[in-house]
Amino acid sequence: MHAYDLILTLTGGLTAALILGYVTQRLGLSPIVGYLLAGTLVGPYTPGFVADATLAEQLAEIGVILLMFGVGLQFHVEELLAVRRVAIPGAVAQSLVATILGALLGYALGWGWSAGLVFGMALSVASTVVLVRVLADNNDLHTPSGHIAVGWLVVEDLFTVIALVLLPAFFDPANADVPLWIALGTTAIKVTLLVAFTAVVGTRVIPRVLDHIADTRSRELFTLTVLVIALGIAVGSALIFSVSMALGAFLAGMIVGRSDYSLRAASDALPMRDAFAVLFFVSVGMLLNPASLLDAPGLILGALAIVLVGKPLVALLIVWAMRYPLKVALTVAIALAQIGEFSFILSTIGRDLGILTTEATNTLVAASMVSIVLNPLLYRAIGPAERWIAARPRLWRALNRVAPSQVGAAASSATRPESAAHRAVVIGYGPTGRTVVRLLTENRIAPTIVELNMESVRTLQQERLDVVYGDATQVDTLTAAGVPSAGTLVLTSAGMAHSAEVIRTARELNPTIRVLARAAYLRDLPPLKNAGANTVYSGEGEVALAFIEDILDTLGATPEQIDRERARAHAELSGGA
Repeated sequence: MHAYDLILTLTGGLTAALILGYVTQRLGLSPIVGYLLAGTLVGPYTPGFVADATLAEQLAEIGVILLMFGVGLQFHVEELLAVRRVAIPGAVAQSLVATILGALLGYALGWGWSAGLVFGMALSVASTVVLVRVLADNNDLHTPSGHIAVGWLVVEDLFTVIALVLLPAFFDPANADVPLWIALGTTAIKVTLLVAFTAVVGTRVIPRVLDHIADTRSRELFTLTVLVIALGIAVGSALIFSVSMALGAFLAGMIVGRSDYSLRAASDALPMRDAFAVLFFVSVGMLLNPASLLDAPGLILGALAIVLVGKPLVALLIVWAMRYPLKVALTVAIALAQIGEFSFILSTIGRDLGILTTEATNTLVAASMVSIVLNPLLYRAIGPAERWIAARPRLWRALNRVAPSQVGAAASSATRPESAAHRAVVIGYGPTGRTVVRLLTENRIAPTIVELNMESVRTLQQERLDVVYGDATQVDTLTAAGVPSAGTLVLTSAGMAHSAEVIRTARELNPTIRVLARAAYLRDLPPLKNAGANTVYSGEGEVALAFIEDILDTLGATPEQIDRERARAHAELSGGA
């Protein structure tokens, strides 16, 4: 019966998430809203099908581990250092103000200070998923504003990780009879030992393991290895070091993220993270009792005021005071005016420790839904607001500060040329790929190579060539290689599996990119052309054309005749394409 309940819960929860996630996506909202609504729909407080809350919560634990692993995997110290002068003090001040406001709100409603502080911390941290999505949808992710917002969020994430470590030390009933300084000291020692152990294993063992697994060329084994690393270190951190599994998963992600396999881990292994993350959001939505929201309207309005007014106002004032342009200040402020996955993780920990009540959890879920819905709408108002201010010269001069020199320097670490015409992405570095790369370089066209052979990748890195290790069928790999901004994509391998899929994905990322592909047989030309390739060269066709050219040259044909016949034969062999 337990297995049946598990399957029923998975099927019902994921089906509801799929339908409502699709609907919210089509409405221009984040699918997270749909996932939370799906949880409410299959939860115990609404009529109809009711999923097993205990099973959903257990599955959600895996979602939390994989979410934290993904955060560690994508944690880049360089992004934070580039904007540290504004991101670190800004995130510290904003988190502190939001936490204090949340604590005061809870205290005013009769809560204890501990519940108020945890509630305030949950309100202080924005959603990575929502922020990146909003910035990307508005083409601001790789701008100075986007880099400041992402760096700001990195600091918030670090605060959340620290909170996940310290909350049990402060509030775990098992530590009730232990002096606070002993509990904190013990926690610090355990965390230090975990970090040291993870660092040693990460630098000496995990890269070698990944090297051996990558040599097998098996995607399944690589995916399994990454999942074992994530889950193994997470579980080990709890069993051996008695710290949160979330911290262990975060450290595991950082280790893999520092290796040469970070991009492949993100593209190959983390789709499973997305599935379990959906279950996490569904399990959170199941906690929402819509009827209870009417019992505490003041709490919900207060929480929304903190998220939609208090947090962005603090961010706006800090960025503006540091003499950044008004648009940068508005962008950072609005992008951070929402809460999401980390708020739920904190609330879950708070609920498990007996700190937060159901009322607080309901409020956080409701506030998240509303803020995520409003965030894209508020973001679209930045342009009109800036134009309205610009039409008033005195107000514009007063608000629009001179940007510091580091605004431009906060951009991407990539050194790729901006001109699409002078950038090409080459997939595969076999004999054909090497020749293509050499000719591109000699003609001052910057190539970025996508390669799955780690030895080739390391050789190319030593030669200071721009190379990405990863599977070209994955959208993350193509994005990292710069397909969205490249002028040409070259598929150099005739036997590469899923070439049509690569072309379609590249077309979605960059509709104007010119795609040159290679096929082994003439029968492979139509699928590649239908997928969006501009030109496809096949081994069979090129051999036939070479034969024709040689025969005509032997018979004394003129160059014009040879070119004409070659063109005609090429059209026939390629089906008129």
